[in-house]
Amino acid sequence: MREDQLQVGFRSFTARDPVQRADIPVRMLYPTRAQARSCAFGSYVLDVAIDAPVAGERLPLIAVSHGTGGSCWGYRGLAAVLARAGFAVALLEHPGNRRTDNALADTPENLANRPRHVRLAIDAALGDALIGPHLAADRAIVVGHSLGGYTAVAVAGGRPLALPNQTPDRVAHPIAVDPDPRVRAVVLLAPALPWFMAPGALADVRVPLLVRAGERDDIMPPFYIEAILRGLPADAQLDYRVVPNAGHFAFLAPFPPELSSPRFPPSQDPPGFDRVAYQAELARDVLAFVSAVRG
Repeated sequence: MREDQLQVGFRSFTARDPVQRADIPVRMLYPTRAQARSCAFGSYVLDVAIDAPVAGERLPLIAVSHGTGGSCWGYRGLAAVLARAGFAVALLEHPGNRRTDNALADTPENLANRPRHVRLAIDAALGDALIGPHLAADRAIVVGHSLGGYTAVAVAGGRPLALPNQTPDRVAHPIAVDPDPRVRAVVLLAPALPWFMAPGALADVRVPLLVRAGERDDIMPPFYIEAILRGLPADAQLDYRVVPNAGHFAFLAPFPPELSSPRFPPSQDPPGFDRVAYQAELARDVLAFVSAVRG
């Protein structure tokens, strides 16, 4: 299957979380040979073929977890690159911690919900009548940005603790998370990881990791990320790099003009940083990594 033969298919569905009693929106981008056309999703425009036939079999599934109070659309460019390269990409949104519904931000409940959302989104993709038969049921990768990085690590076997300032008794408590054995690798972008500071918290994270940090990230500075990653097993397969001059939001696709403003920090970068150029570099790095994992 050659990349230049493929376009991007699009399908939207929801996964139901019976614990939270909420629907998890999932937007799937996947390879197709159908003709794509320009489609608007609110302020975002993508060239996709809606509900088109899937090209390929046993496609690896990549689930993307956004940051706190964020949106799946910030990763649309990366997802399109991966879809054209033969991957199925599930862009999910976390109920209770997304841009249009952020009531559970900064709560232990949200930290327990998020990894479960990823597992349920994978289940829903595998069960979808159009896409499911084309997916590799035993092979998934999770990409997480900011709090999505926490989510990816938790799904991959990390053992998080709620921070004392998040609990009523001001004592750190374990967060109940079930790892997903289908997850074979994770990509962490400016990951928020303070819940994995305890000794042994990362001992069971045995999957390959690609990690990128922003040199000028004042939300999750590189030194903080590096300190926590030292808790990985000694033989961890880790590709770690600090992106020069990048801020916390460099890993999001550029926003449409109507959403770009100094009053909206996710749309802004440190002076001199070229987000468009870096997005192309990031896509190359992630594609090389997931292709190696795919084998």
